Amino acid sequence: MFKECLKYNIVPFIIEDNLKMYYYRGLKEWDNEKGYLRDTCLTAQDRYKQYLDYFEIKY
Repeated sequence: MFKECLKYNIVPFIIEDNLKMYYYRGLKEWDNEKGYLRDTCLTAQDRYKQYLDYFEIKY
């Protein structure tokens, strides 16, 4: 997923330990509620953007 994000100029994300439970729930509930997984990935992406900002890397 990380490599595909970079390929299409999308800020990548990393699911860290504190988000894993939400990520697994999102995968489990995907057929019923797509928002869980989407929100988890966007949260992880926001955190990755903070890292990029810290190191002054443009995205």
